[in-house]
Amino acid sequence: MKKLWLTLLAAFAFLGFCHAAQSVEIKRVAPNFWWADMKNPELQIMLYGDNIASSSVSISGKNIILKETVRQDNPNYLFLYVDLSDAPAQTFDINLTQGKKSTTIPYELKQRTRKGEDVKGFTSEDVLYLIMPDRFANGNPENDIVEGMKENKVDRNDPFARHGGDLAGIANHLDYIADLGVTAIWLNPTQENDMPSGSYHGYAITDYYQIDRRFGTNEEFKTLVDQAHSKGLKVVMDMIFNHCGSENYLFRDKPSKEWFNFHSEYVQTSFKTASVMDVHASQYEKKIATDGWFTQVMPDLNQRNRHVARYLIQSSIWWIEYAGINGIRQDTHPYADYDFMSQWCKEVLDEYPYFNIVGETWLNSNVLVSYWQKDSKLAAPKNSNLPTVMDFPLQGLMNQAFDEETTEWAGGLYKLYDYQTQDLVYANPMSLLTFFDNHDTARFTTDDEKAQNINRYKQALAFLLTTRGIPQIYYGTEILMTGDKAKGDGDLRKDFPGGWTGDATDSFTPEGRKGLQKEAFDFTRKLLNWRKGNDVLGKGSLKHYSIQSGTYVYERKYDGRSVVVMMNGTGQAQTLNLTPYREILPQAEAKDFLSGRTVTLGETLELQPREILLLEFN
Repeated sequence: MKKLWLTLLAAFAFLGFCHAAQSVEIKRVAPNFWWADMKNPELQIMLYGDNIASSSVSISGKNIILKETVRQDNPNYLFLYVDLSDAPAQTFDINLTQGKKSTTIPYELKQRTRKGEDVKGFTSEDVLYLIMPDRFANGNPENDIVEGMKENKVDRNDPFARHGGDLAGIANHLDYIADLGVTAIWLNPTQENDMPSGSYHGYAITDYYQIDRRFGTNEEFKTLVDQAHSKGLKVVMDMIFNHCGSENYLFRDKPSKEWFNFHSEYVQTSFKTASVMDVHASQYEKKIATDGWFTQVMPDLNQRNRHVARYLIQSSIWWIEYAGINGIRQDTHPYADYDFMSQWCKEVLDEYPYFNIVGETWLNSNVLVSYWQKDSKLAAPKNSNLPTVMDFPLQGLMNQAFDEETTEWAGGLYKLYDYQTQDLVYANPMSLLTFFDNHDTARFTTDDEKAQNINRYKQALAFLLTTRGIPQIYYGTEILMTGDKAKGDGDLRKDFPGGWTGDATDSFTPEGRKGLQKEAFDFTRKLLNWRKGNDVLGKGSLKHYSIQSGTYVYERKYDGRSVVVMMNGTGQAQTLNLTPYREILPQAEAKDFLSGRTVTLGETLELQPREILLLEFN
């Protein structure tokens, strides 16, 4: 009997030893590393693992202060807030103890490789080239299908399926992009979208700290940014703070119901974000617009929750510091909480004072768009701290103006003149993102018929690249790619010809561009390379004139140099009286950049139908 008891005691002791030897399983740490000497010394570290909330927490490291340990409704989360004010670069330990279970999580605090002031954002001196990575080029077919990811097929015949474009495809064509003359690339979302369908576009993020493996790795993204920089190209990263994908672990196993709006229950947004600025709007209208969900598979994040806010802010700073990106385009900016977005912009710009952020402000008037720009008088005393907003009203007008006849009081180019007379509503008109299409709108060349009208394209591009603001063009614009919103988003996001092995045409090469495609490409490249480094167009003031003889005339001027643009907005030859323009015509003749000819500036000037003159004065 005594022997039996000794055996049982030994067995229990062994089980106890095994239990004590076990450790807490940590599934995720976010962010998985950070940096010393950041201007904001506070860091939120999120730990995720089964039933870890009951753990006691301590930290072993030099000058690392654990300020707060936060437990949520879900026992699978711990949020640690640490003070790094005096902490040097190091690897420190996060110690979790749960009864006899214990685990040590090494956490790296890296040394910064650049100062925040060294990160240069995009400005009005730049031109952005917007790329949807899945549809641009497939540089690595090996990552087309990744085992374990939910959407596991590639079908280029299906406009709503993945097509296989990736970071390697973009890297392979950086020379093409740089030679075209743009100075920055804006990538539609590249973070993980492990959704069962529609994951190609990237707007339902399932991991904010991970590049989608079908595009590449985090390190490949960082390398792409470095390669772009070596070719004089900045990189703008698309981010989404309003919502995430329903397969995001933060939703599937949410820390609490208060991480998502309407207590994590699906309520559809109205999409009517004008109510945010509407002085007459009801509280219901405001709430349903900002707190409602885009779709049931895009849960709406509650940025008023301080833990959500800190998680999102840190994720953006992490990518800037890690990869060295030059800008962020924030999706659906007015749909998120105003105060949070303002705080986010402020914190990013405090850390990186020369960085830039552009918010998607898809609203139908310049008054409404202007509300969202930093230092807007219309929003005062509130301040969005958002430096750049998207000029959607101008985009709509550009898609009309070049199809119409221009008169002194209506139609055609008059719409562009009239719109820009109202720039006083903007705190900074030069910091407007200007464009005539993107991944959400019909392409400027909607169909083959419009693509055939090369004068329409040339005038629109000349205007875009010479007026105020930060121009953006959409991949394939330079070769007159078509896309009709009425046919669905897939039609706007076609594959760039030549981006896939075996494509019938390779428009990345001169041999692959024929006829009007070649003419459009050559014109685009000529204008873009002229604009690049041209301070008159990148920094200069804008002075314009009301329409005379169907012609729009304006001047860009900087440091004693100027460019005068004259654009005939009619299908007939026009005789332009030059008397009203003498203050911007300092010489009796000037060279036209486009034709290379010298233009005599007498009493009148003859302009051919739809003619464009770009007159340079030194």
